[in-house]
Amino acid sequence: MSAGFDHLALEEIKKRGIRVGYIPDILTDATAELTVALLLATCRRLPESVEEVKNGGWTTWKPFWMCGYGLSDSTVGIIGLGRIGQAVARRLKPFGVKRFLYAGRHLKPEGAAEFEAEFVPLTRLAEESDFVVVTCSLTPDTAGLCNKDFFGKMKKTSVFINTSRGAVVNQEDLYQALVSGQIAAAGLDVTTPEPLPTEHPLLSLKNCVILPHIGSATYATRSTMSVLAVNNLLAGLKGESMPSELHL
Repeated sequence: MSAGFDHLALEEIKKRGIRVGYIPDILTDATAELTVALLLATCRRLPESVEEVKNGGWTTWKPFWMCGYGLSDSTVGIIGLGRIGQAVARRLKPFGVKRFLYAGRHLKPEGAAEFEAEFVPLTRLAEESDFVVVTCSLTPDTAGLCNKDFFGKMKKTSVFINTSRGAVVNQEDLYQALVSGQIAAAGLDVTTPEPLPTEHPLLSLKNCVILPHIGSATYATRSTMSVLAVNNLLAGLKGESMPSELHL
């Protein structure tokens, strides 16, 4: 009941001749919506603001209290312009984003054309983006991709969002980047491990918003995911072609 399959022992599965059903398309819209929600909550400091209301921090009006960063006229860099990456860009464009950049293994001319997105090296994406959104798959090439070197190239006013897989990010390096002010804020829907231990250093930071991997958590999406997972299973048991089979 998952679009990703990085958590499966694929070599062993292949060796044993086990068939795998998965659900690659169904959760695209829900995850893209959650990504935008997380980005807005992080850059406009919504969880922090809620806490200020609850703990009495909301007093007289102050010009720069709880100020964050807006999307209008910004540059958004997307790492992995696949189905979800494109769906995120489609939702962000009406906010007045000035420019989209993307990085990945391959050019995506058809997907990029809709947003006039420019394919750039990862270094340039880090340097020029006001918002970095990670929506790539976890592979040996992307594991630890966002590390000290990457964060060191980002603007001090940049916001980092990850809704792909936790292992794409070196969390120790992210913590240092947030604590030192190397980047402004981060929003994560995925971590390593999951659940993230309650004593983890990232959870102590006001400029880090962490969600419990709820990208696909709408009632409609989870119901549709369940049905397809069961149909994959039933077809597999009958020796028939699965509605959505991972070809190893």
